[in-house]
Amino acid sequence: MRFLSIPIILLLSGGYSSVLAQADSTIKTSPQAVLRGTVGELIDGKRVPLIGATVLWSGSTTGTITDADGQFQLAILPGYTELIASYVGYKPDTITIADPATVLMLTLRSEQTLQEVTVSGAPGQMDRMNTIQTEFINQRTLAKAACCNLSESFETNASVSVSYSDAVTGSKQIQFLGLGGQYVQTNVENIPTVRGLATTFGLNYIPGTWITGIDVGKGAGSVVNGYESMSGQMNVELQKSDDENKLFLNGYVNSFGRVEGNANWSKPLSKKWSMGVLGHASTMRTELDQNNDGFRDLPLYTQLNAVNRYKYSGERFMAQFGVKALYEDRDGGQLSRFGASRYSFLNTTKRLEVFSKTAKLYPDKPYKGLGLILNGVHHEQTARFGFSPYNGLQQTFYANLIYQSIIGTTNNAFKAGLSYLLDDYREQFRAINTARTESVPGAFVEYTYTYPEKLTLVLGGRFDYHNLFGAQWTPRAHLKYTVNNNVTLRASAGRGFRTANPFAENFGYLVSSRTVSLRQPLQFESSWNYGLSLTNDFSLLGKKASLVLDYYRTDFQNQLIVDLEHPGELYFYNLAESGGKGRSFANSFQAELNVQPAKRLEVKAAYRLFDVQQTMGAPFGEERLLPKMMVSRDRVLLNAGYALPYDKWKFDATLQWNGPRRIPYLSEGYVHTGYQNMPVTIAPGFYNLNAQVSRAFRSGMEIYLGGENLTGFRQLNPIVSAEDPFGSRFDAGSQVWGPITGRMVYVGVRFKPQR
Repeated sequence: MRFLSIPIILLLSGGYSSVLAQADSTIKTSPQAVLRGTVGELIDGKRVPLIGATVLWSGSTTGTITDADGQFQLAILPGYTELIASYVGYKPDTITIADPATVLMLTLRSEQTLQEVTVSGAPGQMDRMNTIQTEFINQRTLAKAACCNLSESFETNASVSVSYSDAVTGSKQIQFLGLGGQYVQTNVENIPTVRGLATTFGLNYIPGTWITGIDVGKGAGSVVNGYESMSGQMNVELQKSDDENKLFLNGYVNSFGRVEGNANWSKPLSKKWSMGVLGHASTMRTELDQNNDGFRDLPLYTQLNAVNRYKYSGERFMAQFGVKALYEDRDGGQLSRFGASRYSFLNTTKRLEVFSKTAKLYPDKPYKGLGLILNGVHHEQTARFGFSPYNGLQQTFYANLIYQSIIGTTNNAFKAGLSYLLDDYREQFRAINTARTESVPGAFVEYTYTYPEKLTLVLGGRFDYHNLFGAQWTPRAHLKYTVNNNVTLRASAGRGFRTANPFAENFGYLVSSRTVSLRQPLQFESSWNYGLSLTNDFSLLGKKASLVLDYYRTDFQNQLIVDLEHPGELYFYNLAESGGKGRSFANSFQAELNVQPAKRLEVKAAYRLFDVQQTMGAPFGEERLLPKMMVSRDRVLLNAGYALPYDKWKFDATLQWNGPRRIPYLSEGYVHTGYQNMPVTIAPGFYNLNAQVSRAFRSGMEIYLGGENLTGFRQLNPIVSAEDPFGSRFDAGSQVWGPITGRMVYVGVRFKPQR
């Protein structure tokens, strides 16, 4: 979508389509086809890299952003010789390129002072060039917290909220635009990853120290990436095999007894070949029961996780391939002192993944490319909830062939291709079996029209034939209009569909004595998403600031309804059972202000409002449109970060307020009635404070100390009938609305040898 003349290999090598060049900044193609360089700033006479600076050919929309080391590479456009480098709070720099083979070194100066720049990064950077409303979370932002895995990477992000789904399994769920994480298409280097059975614990399976960046896009995504994006899309970039940082080590321990270690290593094997290894090991063997209910607040667990990848970079051909392997076991439930009669939650996951990305390059035509992504997954998961067994097996094959070129000029560009997705599921809980095989061939095309420096329009559509649900058409449209140098408007609309996995996506609700019922064969979920956003850069009391306003609405034509309203029962049924009268929608409004009130001080303030409702009780003749449970209407986030020169000391703090939410009413005799007349249980709002301080040394070592939930607030009795876990009222999932554990302190060390 963005930077349409960049070769397609940038898409294949990593990165959501919104930040193609940043996604793999170290791609090595023909020297005649790519311009390379760095962008930095001067702090006390020392040059420091600028992360996320924009580099753009003047008079075009072909550009890129710098990576974590301030490096960039940009496809050379015939006829273009002037390059513009810019960053919010700095004076843009325009240079004329005489020799494209020269490695550029650009230095930007602050608009406020020539002696000392204001900041060296931002807590969250909006992608100003992407047609889709996208926020880029870089390594600097990730380092503001422990960030032990992907689920812990959003502490300073206002759009994504993460919480425990229950009081036993330790699984986490995200909410985005008022909907669960299953409606966000989560890719790792453009490969759909956190989906299917991985929905349960998949966020825990991507270590934070492996991540070089995360793109968080709102609304309908690009049709190039598939049809499953319904509320948004995230793409996670991992350290590449040709990363120049070669070695990175991380160790972490917290007051709950969790210990982990990470190692990233990359090595050039020759001029064209390189190899990378990512390793992770973590464990928690300490029983924690802060509310004395006899249940472990967090499960004991051990996880081993590794990636081995290789890369070949040639003038006309590029390839990446590798293998990922994971093993994890979890042991939750009652404390060990209950012996053989304890209620236990046991889960073992074994996952093996192989992938390859190949591309044909056209050095003389950098806007043209042909690429192929292949991925295979074997995911095996066994669990036990007390006496109730669960067995899950997922085998997936994914292929995406993408061709990219232009029509006449780079102002008219297109992508087209073919895709194929094969999912084979064997999932059973108690006596309920949901085995199925999905085979989905598809074709897509996406056209982009660009009026330089003013307007970008993207129109896309894909046709997929699902062996179970027939032909499906997925149209999507995105528009970006630049009002002036400071104001940008965006609009989007599009359809998405997916097949739900009721058990994997609602694992926490299975930790109960509820009777589980599938009312009828489940149909695919489908929805339309519409969105508007405004980005405005301005001056606030003489300081640089930015304001982002956005509104998104998701309308479901069909949805898996998870009904916990009746005590002792867990029902799954289709919204379509309402005979066409059922409704399900989510409205999301967010306002976010970023300001730099003083040198090296960054402040973010955000407010988010959700209005999420769905028709409940259709199978029981009780059709009522009710607010969705477990969704806070309001959320407020405040984040402040301060750094001394050279980032020698860094301080960061985030305060969140999560508003009240509706939770299940557990008294007998419940029926779905009008919201104003029904018995309602409302969980209270609560505050949460996280903070961290870090100290960097010239050797490349950094020590960090921090704390989470420093306010100490926790839900005192998240488990219903904890004293009788095998009784009819036991429920450890449906009443969890706040933190289960109190204050936690952690310490860690990062080491990156200086080059």
